[in-house]
Amino acid sequence: MLVLLAFIIAFHITSAALLFIATIDNAWWVGEEFFADVWRICTNNTNCTVINDSFQEYSTLQAVQATMILSTILCCIAFFIFVLQLFRLKQGERFVLTSIIQLMACLCVMIAASIYTDRREDIHEKNMQFYYMTEGGSYGYSYILAWVAFACTFVSGMMYLILRKRK
Repeated sequence: MLVLLAFIIAFHITSAALLFIATIDNAWWVGEEFFADVWRICTNNTNCTVINDSFQEYSTLQAVQATMILSTILCCIAFFIFVLQLFRLKQGERFVLTSIIQLMACLCVMIAASIYTDRREDIHEKNMQFYYMTEGGSYGYSYILAWVAFACTFVSGMMYLILRKRK
């Protein structure tokens, strides 16, 4: 049981780390001379432009920002609730509250990555003065980590739903 508990805790911490990296790091759309994410656009590693309300489709990027931040916060809250439930639940009860919060984090990261996937072309086309070098780019590792974090938080949420407290 102790090994299972250690695995679940490590898996949850890994999920949270993936969410932090995907949210913070600047690599959702990358190319030879540029990298961009939902926070800023950098060309030649020196010229960075912060994405603000002067951008068209800024509300779309704000939705991605908000849901990624929310998913990270929910994942951290789920971990703390898991630790509390670990000491407070009676034997045989399930970690339902932890599971619900973790699955909400999963939903938020899915929404963020889906919005970015769907609206990326429109964002780049409507802001060509900032994204003029991005035509030859591809999805970066932060974007991929967001989808991996989606899978990890989903699996973690399901593990908590199935998990019962034992001695």
